[in-house]
Amino acid sequence: MEPLWQRESFWRKAAVFVTAGMAVVLLLLTFDSMAKSAVGKGRVPSFAVINQEIDYRFDAGRNMRVPVVAGEQPLFGKRLSEAEAEAMVSHGKKTVQAKNCMDCHTLLGNGAYYAPDLTKAWLDPQWEGMQTLTATDSREAALAAFLEHPSHYPTQERSMPELKITAEEARAVVAFLKWMSAIDTNGFPANFDPHAEEK
Repeated sequence: MEPLWQRESFWRKAAVFVTAGMAVVLLLLTFDSMAKSAVGKGRVPSFAVINQEIDYRFDAGRNMRVPVVAGEQPLFGKRLSEAEAEAMVSHGKKTVQAKNCMDCHTLLGNGAYYAPDLTKAWLDPQWEGMQTLTATDSREAALAAFLEHPSHYPTQERSMPELKITAEEARAVVAFLKWMSAIDTNGFPANFDPHAEEK
């Protein structure tokens, strides 16, 4: 009589049990990931974070840069409720999708690499200089002015095209970019440091 491990029926049953076991593991991991990536849980802040100051600092314990949410800094000078913030961020996300921004940019690791990564765009120090060019008094106003008329403010060799973004859409995209910069992306993008010039 042949040993158990040489029988075809044994391997058939083993394959069924392993496949079923891995399906259960995959299901558990999916629910765990969904819970940790839900807005307001784990590393994804609530939408109302756009009312606060967001920075990006090196965390020695994790050996990576992480978002730091500090004091009050309402977007466009107006504090929004959670529902208002969610509506504004959602409008910004839909505008980014409608204007096909990912054809050129990367967001949270997805998209193209033709233009700058937008994952932490809110924190980019270039917007401080852009305030002078756009004659605005805040980072969010400079960002919105640029989004409305990017050809007026060329920032790189590859200029952003005019996408006919309205003032309302521009403000919503700024809200989306600020919210996205507060997401803990495990140090992604690895080469981004808003404080590089300070060193």
